[in-house]
Amino acid sequence: MRPTGAARQQEMQQRIQEMQAAMTAAQDAVEAQEFTASVGGGVVEAKVNGKKEVLAVTIKPEAVDPEDVEMLQDLVVSAVNEALRQASEAMEASLNKATGGMDLGGFSL
Repeated sequence: MRPTGAARQQEMQQRIQEMQAAMTAAQDAVEAQEFTASVGGGVVEAKVNGKKEVLAVTIKPEAVDPEDVEMLQDLVVSAVNEALRQASEAMEASLNKATGGMDLGGFSL
């Protein structure tokens, strides 16, 4: 016997709720992680979390050249951007895993 329209709709709603729960769990797990990137041979390091918040920036003394402040600024920006990229990639991979790779762009989940 085939399920009725109401039964199919209820089943679909259950699946959506399960997927939303999996996505929330995946997002929470990535947000709790920390991502670190270093540049300039390790003289500048940035640490961010999965919420894309900067947690720390470490600058070794040899990176500080009063004659070339622009280079240090560029290194800091580069390290932060790389750490944020890592966090974004981890979030995307985690959500893709939770949704089975389904494109949910049309849903505001």
